[in-house]
Amino acid sequence: MVPADAIEALLPQTQCTKCGYSGCRPYAEAIAADGAAINRCPPGGTAGIARLARLLGRPALLLDPACGSEAPRRLARIDPELCIGCTKCIQACPVDAIIGAHRRMHTVIAAQCTGCELCVAPCPVDCIAMDPLPSETPWSDDDAAAARWRHSARRARLERERARREAALAASAGTTSGRAASSEADARRRAAVAKAVERARTRLATIRR
Repeated sequence: MVPADAIEALLPQTQCTKCGYSGCRPYAEAIAADGAAINRCPPGGTAGIARLARLLGRPALLLDPACGSEAPRRLARIDPELCIGCTKCIQACPVDAIIGAHRRMHTVIAAQCTGCELCVAPCPVDCIAMDPLPSETPWSDDDAAAARWRHSARRARLERERARREAALAASAGTTSGRAASSEADARRRAAVAKAVERARTRLATIRR
């Protein structure tokens, strides 16, 4: 059985999800464990299918048209006149190739863009276009390795942010709980003091009789 790591190493790491999986790693795992078809990666194209076929000892198939068609690599471009700074494209980019701040214009880092197109659909003002590269630049294994690293780094960053949010919520809940507990303790102390005062008054009244 060929391990998923070896299969993943042959995938382009665009993380485009056109294969029907959430990224290149899940697709590689599906091929390794479940025998998923090897012809579901449009960015990898015919050459990618042939590489997978050689590795796995399977016949090379035509690209599944349900997943899209093979095409030259393109880069995302944001129209600065239309961008409203909503950050939806930043959230969608699987390799952190878009920079910007809330209500500020966003920009695509061309050297890091994989051409996955995942930023296009979420844009509420349709200000993102996919432009062809000025020249036919092949997507190399080094490019794929760099994109894979950026994708992993992004996932790690999101996990850290999630952990910080959960810790902040827990701390907030703990503070609220602590305040409630303190308030209850104060109420008990006041009630105890009131009872003691009442007992003292009762004794004093008895003595005076």
